[in-house]
Amino acid sequence: MFKVIKQYLKATDWLYLSACLFCSVLSVLTLVSLGMNAGGFEVNAFDGSIEGLGAYRNAVVQGAASLFGIICAVGLSCIDYRSLVRIWPIHVCFSWLLVLLTLTHASIGPLVLGWNPPGTDNYSWIRLGPLSLQPTELAKISFILTFAMHLDNVREKINEPRELAKLLAHILAVAAIVHVQGDDGTAIVFCCIGCMMLFVAGLSWKYIFSAAAVGITGFSLMIGFFPEKFLKGYQFERIMALLHPDQYPDISRQQQGGKVAIGSGQIFGRGLFGEDHYNVINAQDDFMFSYLAECVGFVGSVIILGVLLFIAVRTLVTGLRSEDYVGVYICSGVFAAIAWQIIINLGMNLSLLPVIGITLPFFSAGGTSALMMYLSVGLVTSVYMHNKKNLFSNG
Repeated sequence: MFKVIKQYLKATDWLYLSACLFCSVLSVLTLVSLGMNAGGFEVNAFDGSIEGLGAYRNAVVQGAASLFGIICAVGLSCIDYRSLVRIWPIHVCFSWLLVLLTLTHASIGPLVLGWNPPGTDNYSWIRLGPLSLQPTELAKISFILTFAMHLDNVREKINEPRELAKLLAHILAVAAIVHVQGDDGTAIVFCCIGCMMLFVAGLSWKYIFSAAAVGITGFSLMIGFFPEKFLKGYQFERIMALLHPDQYPDISRQQQGGKVAIGSGQIFGRGLFGEDHYNVINAQDDFMFSYLAECVGFVGSVIILGVLLFIAVRTLVTGLRSEDYVGVYICSGVFAAIAWQIIINLGMNLSLLPVIGITLPFFSAGGTSALMMYLSVGLVTSVYMHNKKNLFSNG
């Protein structure tokens, strides 16, 4: 057993895995801290005996999901990523069938399809008793694999209008399904992943500039003249609250509280298990960074962001050592998923972007999100292990 572990550590990118593990451990500790501040265990009102996990449930779920995710990542890394691409009908049918089931909004005993968790605005979950699953997180993995295969099949003709139209239809089809669920934040992430993979595949700059000009102009006209036709009421209010927080105090309270928490951390923070933490709304989800910044301060925040930057860059560089284009595309897709979620989440916490429900990778509470991150890590590690040349070694 020890020999197998030693051989695996020698073959894999252990530094990359260690950075991911560091984030997960810190995430669980932070969720324990939040649980303590929220009242701790559920206790009997008469004799004080513990009856349930209570506020510690998020920490337990995060720890279990991360541990299971690490096991899956190790197993996935031992499989050649090319084989995973070739069996695309299996993971496409499985993941997107689960996504489509959430559109039914039905309850069958303990099974709830299209469940809407408290504090969210979408119905993209499946719940079975105390367990819940967000299928779109798993669908990200399937999309990265299938889009990598699509790009590899047409890489010599990617700038031909007919082939480019098919690629864009591939992206828009999955984004549209997620939009129908009501999860526009995740739909944006799908688009970001697809666009990044297109860019890496060699999309012509004339298309990039044209798309940027049309997108900026179209969005400006939409917001300026027809907001009620393209945005839900709360979405428009979140955008306006960013520009005029005093006019939308109920909407801007979350972001204002997040900034106060970040500032109150000062240089070295108040400590994970200190007292008098500022009450940040949804600190366990979208605003995990605000709470973390309060706990560890400016110095700790820089370290955390440095580790996340290392993970993102290492993901991208791993693609550069791939001997085929499929490996390059897979790593660029995972890089986009990680990097854009980090950028958007930080923008939300710093009041630079409206709140759109994007979590901080590896840190925000959510078993499915943690599992998706480690499945992505498994794909990247598979690319690392199943190529001969290695940019990170001296050989």
